[in-house]
Amino acid sequence: MSDNKNIKQSEADAELEREIRMGRKFTVAEAIGRMAGPGAMKGVSPVTRMQQAAVEIENWLRLHMSAGAGELQTVMLRRIKESEFLLQNFEQPLAVLATLCQRVLDSECLLQELVREADVEWGQLNSQRPYFETEGMPPHPDDPYTSESVRKTLAGLIEQLTARDM
Repeated sequence: MSDNKNIKQSEADAELEREIRMGRKFTVAEAIGRMAGPGAMKGVSPVTRMQQAAVEIENWLRLHMSAGAGELQTVMLRRIKESEFLLQNFEQPLAVLATLCQRVLDSECLLQELVREADVEWGQLNSQRPYFETEGMPPHPDDPYTSESVRKTLAGLIEQLTARDM
């Protein structure tokens, strides 16, 4: 009996919806709303919290890193977005940034890897051969990313992040 009542009610609802839609023009906004599905406009952001965290980190880096460090910023953001640490702590994106910067500073290997990736990114964007550091040799004068410059940049970011929390 209940199933029969639900069928009649859903048929009546469908008929009412058809009547309402007959007199309306179909719009792009309506198409997007239908694609999003029911409940899409109930105050929940269509952007996942993970994406929001990545955007927050990206915006913070853009505001707090020097303009000439665009390639380093790109590489850092790529690494952070791919990190398991962000996935587990996306509710505190700037704490994730500070922690990952500290991890790089604590590991000479991770620092060298980050510098190398930034050099490659710089070379690709500028259509030039990147300048890689060679152990025991002074860095090339035109190298935009050296171990020392990246170390200073990361330390500065951590300093700004901790000062923000105080």
